[in-house]
Amino acid sequence: KPFSIRELVAWVKAIFRRMEVNKDKSEDGADVNILSFSDLTIDFEKRKVTISGKSLELTSKEFDLLALFARNPGRTYNRNELLDLVWGYQFSGYDHTVNSHINRLRAKIESDPSKPTFIKTVWGYGYRFVELEELAE
Repeated sequence: KPFSIRELVAWVKAIFRRMEVNKDKSEDGADVNILSFSDLTIDFEKRKVTISGKSLELTSKEFDLLALFARNPGRTYNRNELLDLVWGYQFSGYDHTVNSHINRLRAKIESDPSKPTFIKTVWGYGYRFVELEELAE
């Protein structure tokens, strides 16, 4: 099925945004390939996630979601932003896709998915990844 010019432009913009978001550099310019949050460790180069040293099996989209969140702790994303940044373009009417992926990701990384430690719900807006200071509390 052919697509519109608007859809193509949105898709190209999303690719450029993802390139910006997916930079593997810290603020001081050093490569950041592994991030740890409490007992959660993410190896971006190997696309490997562990909890307490135990390897997790994540789908590509689950890993991409987690990577986006972990690289931007504290930043809140609404469902449309997540669709745009992770799926690559607007999935009109598919907000439920984000909810489903978040729920499956939480089931894999959270000790109690009903009381998440890492991926927090911002009611009426979307989701955010916990900040390091919150994990210390």
